[in-house]
Amino acid sequence: MIDPVAALASENLDDNLYLYDTNKAAGSSGFGTPELHSRVRKGDTLLWNVIPLECETYVTLADIEIDPRIAEPTRKVYPGTDIVFWTAEVKQDLTKPVPYRLSFLLGTVGTPFTPTARPALTGAAGEGKEGR
Repeated sequence: MIDPVAALASENLDDNLYLYDTNKAAGSSGFGTPELHSRVRKGDTLLWNVIPLECETYVTLADIEIDPRIAEPTRKVYPGTDIVFWTAEVKQDLTKPVPYRLSFLLGTVGTPFTPTARPALTGAAGEGKEGR
């Protein structure tokens, strides 16, 4: 989720970006912050989408940068809409966190907003020292 009005006014995405996943029971952490750490395993399908807190301000996820040996995000559009989402399959089990970068387009600003804080994918519990 993004508060696009606050992000545009402050030119700061870090304080206005709230990341979540559906894997809290498996040990994901950092919910509601731009430093979400999502627990994943090889073969998991990832899905990224964005929800604006102010529905009248344009927001889209413009890009995802991650090590292509881990995942290769693909931009997609929900059929019959112009709503963008991204998917990727986790290619290998992780033994240490893999940070990635998200970029968003907000309002009528042509330059993407990219938070300095980084979310990461982490190994599933019990898989390597860093994955615990």
